[in-house]
Amino acid sequence: MTESSHLAAVRKSYDTVAVDYAQLVESPAELDPLSRAMLAAFAEAVQVTDGGPVADVGCGPGKVTAHLAHLGLPAFGIDLSPKMIELARRAYPSLNFEVGSMTALPFRDDELGGILAYYSTHHTPPELLPVVFAEFHRTLAPDGLLMLAGHAGDHEHLRPTQAYGGHPVSYESHLLPPEQTVDLLERAGLVITARLVQVPDQGAKRTIATFLARKPKRPSTA
Repeated sequence: MTESSHLAAVRKSYDTVAVDYAQLVESPAELDPLSRAMLAAFAEAVQVTDGGPVADVGCGPGKVTAHLAHLGLPAFGIDLSPKMIELARRAYPSLNFEVGSMTALPFRDDELGGILAYYSTHHTPPELLPVVFAEFHRTLAPDGLLMLAGHAGDHEHLRPTQAYGGHPVSYESHLLPPEQTVDLLERAGLVITARLVQVPDQGAKRTIATFLARKPKRPSTA
């Protein structure tokens, strides 16, 4: 199957910026209090169900994956960029990191207790998000939990040419209204259990939207 152009652009761009990205992007300990609280709530909610491993999808250099592991989750990372995975393995040798795409996750049906998509779905064109969210639903175990977080906007389509220290990039970003993300997640069969919309302040230039969503349990046949 021919790889879509947006995946090729994302891979090439993040391979290019990987080293500076790892240095410039803040660690979870440096996040704002609400973002840290949502990650902690996600970790605690997944632990309650004890439903299986937790995939950090779009893990980059592994900082958030390591944070989830520190919170007690059996977390591992997956990223489209081989260079990002190389950096993650070097920084956190005790954790597992693999190259892969969220459009075709290398997991069995019902395998994962949790999925974290942390600022990692915005490069996906909106018309392809149903494919990604269907993969989240397929691979989550019944009662498994998704946390999706990222910037939101009024259908903004960003086309940067440089990023993270002035490196050339060719990816694009799509910032959707929170309501549209909710609709797409629900259409994929996930049930929204919490949402947080943080308006821009002195420390943030854009709205941040965070969602927790569960895959429903199967009806009892008894």
